[in-house]
Amino acid sequence: MQLTFQILLTIVSVALIIVVLLQKGKSAGLSGAISGGAEHLFGKTKARGMDLVLQRTTAGLGAAFFVFAILVAVFK
Repeated sequence: MQLTFQILLTIVSVALIIVVLLQKGKSAGLSGAISGGAEHLFGKTKARGMDLVLQRTTAGLGAAFFVFAILVAVFK
């Protein structure tokens, strides 16, 4: 049982890294660091298409990562 959860945790971890690296950056350079947070906060840019899919996939994989990490710790 423990080995199964460890393998699943490894797969989810690698998938999470890949999905995060596939996403576009929200800001570009120093000017984006100043205005990028405000645009994200007030929702001026909405994610559409592939960006939306990657955001939802990241959230799902992140939740799965936490669940499998807790399960690995419990069954250790």
